[in-house]
Amino acid sequence: MKKTVLLTAPYMLPFLERFRPEFEKYDLDLIVPDVEERMEEADLLKYAGQFDGAVCGDDRYTARVIEACSPRLKVISKWGTGVDSIDAEACSRFNVILSRTPNAFTTPVADTVLGYMLAFARRGPWMDREMKSGKWEKIPGKALSELTLGIIGIGNIGKAVTRRAKAFGMKVLGTDIVDIDHVFVSESGIQMTNLQSLLSESDFVSVNCDLNPTSHHLINAKTLSMMKNTAILINTARGPIVEEPALVAALRSGQVGGAALDVFEYEPLPKDSPLLKMDNVMLAPHNSNSSPTAWERIHWNTIKNLVTGLGLEYKG
Repeated sequence: MKKTVLLTAPYMLPFLERFRPEFEKYDLDLIVPDVEERMEEADLLKYAGQFDGAVCGDDRYTARVIEACSPRLKVISKWGTGVDSIDAEACSRFNVILSRTPNAFTTPVADTVLGYMLAFARRGPWMDREMKSGKWEKIPGKALSELTLGIIGIGNIGKAVTRRAKAFGMKVLGTDIVDIDHVFVSESGIQMTNLQSLLSESDFVSVNCDLNPTSHHLINAKTLSMMKNTAILINTARGPIVEEPALVAALRSGQVGGAALDVFEYEPLPKDSPLLKMDNVMLAPHNSNSSPTAWERIHWNTIKNLVTGLGLEYKG
């Protein structure tokens, strides 16, 4: 019997015709809804019982969705690494295989963090803006080697950010809820500490941890108050790690110096968000994973995970 796949991964949809023959090779029919950023619970429930496998982005596969899609649903193949939008416990309970591509975006995300730090330290975007408005104004900058970086979450991306920052001569502080390999610590020169010390001593604070119950709203009014009033918060991980209203208040009051945000509590970022009008904030539309090489690897690994999850032989 032919199997059907719900394909909603935004990064694959523009290249659908390229990959369609690959799905046909395994005799898979496709359901392809219109997707802007992600499918919410209500969107997915409309297709309950209609598909055997899913290729998804950050879609909200809640316990309710997974139960409604069972027992037909056999595999959810996530395009990318993070699966915080998918109820893993419900997948286990209803025998749904949950697969992803670990270490998918380490290089581009780490590069993005360095790009933000260079932009704020060297003031490039702000001088460009002044020049184009007709002003010849030398805005003071700093060298990265004069600054301290604090990294929250020393996983693959946190380690990659550490290596890049050390190459620029920065002092790097790190914190994590798990023990970090002592070999990496000694070789990289990162100084592991607690969250309060990291926040109070850092000129840049980069959020690179997973989103889970321990990290939800980890950056809030209390933790923001621990930061230097000149410090810059960088979030390229997951939006809900930062309590957005608290960050807006801290930026408005001058409690923190600025922010660079690639991810948000609600995406796309609402058009009435105060962040859009703040001069000390750099924004991007959840795009720090941008990399042709990384995307290509993830495209094919996502298909492989889907095919094997459906119990078919992957032919490469």
